[in-house]
Amino acid sequence: MNTYDCAPTLRDNEVLEFCKNGYLMLPGVVPEEVNRRAIEYVAAQPHMEPTEILKEDWFHENVIINPSAAGAVRSLLGRDFHLPILMSNHRVECPAGNQGWHVDGNFDFGARLPYLQVFYYPQETPLEFGPTEIVPGSHLIKNVARGMQHYDRIRHSRATEAPAGSIFLTAYQIWHRRSKSTAKGIRNLLKYFYWRTQPPKRDWIIEPGFDPATANYTTPADQMGDQFRACNRVAELFTWLCGKGDHFQNLGGQSWPLPANRLGTSYGYPEELGMIP
Repeated sequence: MNTYDCAPTLRDNEVLEFCKNGYLMLPGVVPEEVNRRAIEYVAAQPHMEPTEILKEDWFHENVIINPSAAGAVRSLLGRDFHLPILMSNHRVECPAGNQGWHVDGNFDFGARLPYLQVFYYPQETPLEFGPTEIVPGSHLIKNVARGMQHYDRIRHSRATEAPAGSIFLTAYQIWHRRSKSTAKGIRNLLKYFYWRTQPPKRDWIIEPGFDPATANYTTPADQMGDQFRACNRVAELFTWLCGKGDHFQNLGGQSWPLPANRLGTSYGYPEELGMIP
């Protein structure tokens, strides 16, 4: 299999933050020389799927298994994760209007993380160049593209403007769109995937003092639906990533994982989640 392994780089709280928000930004982690070569490559291959770039050693070493990005992927997908097999380029001639909000097709919605969608900006991408706009926490809210096209500005959305060489990881089902651009030029945004090959396990960097029983599972998505529903989804996803998904439970009312100053042990907390391998 086309797999890769490395040391995890994320800690408990960083994994939990990904569960809450559905994305992780890694600004400027790719060397400038590699960014320049990537721009030259896609300029010579100006189509939507320049997949052959995956065969280039300089691209593989500095982007696909970039230490910062690969360490984060390893933390979220476990060891021996499957490497990308297709490269897409969301190449846009600017200025251009914003895209409609959507969730990409063929997603597997649920409190699991079987794969990651990853984006790479080979060039500096300020607001004027129409960076991807995302809605933090929206990966927890099930929807389909045809039910989102009428939305315009969504409260709490954010644009992923970033310096050249930035990589950001997302849960595939996060709500997103290309934002409006006002500058003139070509904006490139390379998109690819990594897949899990091993059962989930809490084998990222264990953080001293981190307690899943008292951790804050509040997410921006709590403002998009029924009260505490998304909070429960965060806890369910984190429990699954720890390899304890079968033990997740929601006993309702004031039980774990709702944010509160409780007396004693959080009622409903699965004790198995506190067992560090």
